[in-house]
Amino acid sequence: MNAPHWHLIINHLPVVGVFLVLLLLGYALARGRGELYGVSLGALVLLALATVPVFFTGRSAEVALMEFPDIDDKLVGLHEATANVAFIGMEILGVVALAMWWFGRRLRGSAAVIFVLALAETALLGRAANLGGQIRHPEIRATVPASKSATPQEEPK
Repeated sequence: MNAPHWHLIINHLPVVGVFLVLLLLGYALARGRGELYGVSLGALVLLALATVPVFFTGRSAEVALMEFPDIDDKLVGLHEATANVAFIGMEILGVVALAMWWFGRRLRGSAAVIFVLALAETALLGRAANLGGQIRHPEIRATVPASKSATPQEEPK
């Protein structure tokens, strides 16, 4: 397997992982379960670490992808820019989660702060993943190119 293949495999971990942790965090907040809050913080730190190889394999994936003639450079650039923001957001979330876990899990409002940050990061990762998927899957783009002909061609006689 090459770096682009690894990128495609591991990029799902942070996207799905942060969403699942968000659900766990919401449950912990609703039920007042401190132990689940601690697990959520630890999971966010691990997901921030797991996002590092996703980010660094992205460059190799881009280089390999540019060898194909039908790739939209603008879409790749948009995915890259969005992924950069999502990566920075994930690392900030990981650092804040580590600080909350280490220093102040019992601070009032810290769970709500982490929840809001995780919600924002879920949106950022979802956007980056959606744009990445659109690079090779035109069927999920908002505007699908029209077919060459709206009506069937008549066969020559």
